[in-house]
Amino acid sequence: MPSIKIIIAAVMLVCSNTFMTIAWYGLLAPMRNKPWIIAVLASWSVAFFEYLIMVAANRIGSTVLSLSQLKIMQESISLLVFVPFAVFIAKQQLSWNYLWAGLCIVGAVFFIFKT
Repeated sequence: MPSIKIIIAAVMLVCSNTFMTIAWYGLLAPMRNKPWIIAVLASWSVAFFEYLIMVAANRIGSTVLSLSQLKIMQESISLLVFVPFAVFIAKQQLSWNYLWAGLCIVGAVFFIFKT
């Protein structure tokens, strides 16, 4: 049974990665015609909240997970957040490569959490 700290860290990482995806990719279209510095400041404004949550999630997660486990969990969650964003918000074409990449991540999770 996973520790409550692992669950809290994972939920916080989902929230943090949602902010990250918006900061990095969600502002591309709305900022397309703005000066570069305005786009940077807008992204940093959103990323500030990502960092608030990410730092707390990593501090909590590091009490019960190894650094490698924490990183693989974060990368897995990042893709779980990014793929729906790419398909439904950014209207990117879903391809078999998403499946293959996902299976590689599942393999990484399996091996890093294997005791």
